Amino acid sequence: MPSRGLEIVFGDQMKKFFAIGFTTLVMFTTLPANAAPVIAEKKFDNCTALNKVYPGGVAKSKSVRNKGGVTKKTPTVSSKVYSENRTKDRDGDGIACEK
Repeated sequence: MPSRGLEIVFGDQMKKFFAIGFTTLVMFTTLPANAAPVIAEKKFDNCTALNKVYPGGVAKSKSVRNKGGVTKKTPTVSSKVYSENRTKDRDGDGIACEK
């Protein structure tokens, strides 16, 4: 049994440590194994803002192909986000703000 003196000195810090550890454990164990990223249906002001959230741009479907050549990053597929930002698809290939 630990001495009462150590409990008084370390009590609050240990409670915080265990509370944080337990919360983290619960967060990671309650997420489903196949959780998909949350896609916000948002209209962005420009491609810089869109690429902060979607680094490869946004494609309207899986079947679209980039007309502008080789891209460095894979676009996120979301017809809803694409439709909100279709004006940013300068070459009309079905991918907005591709990189």
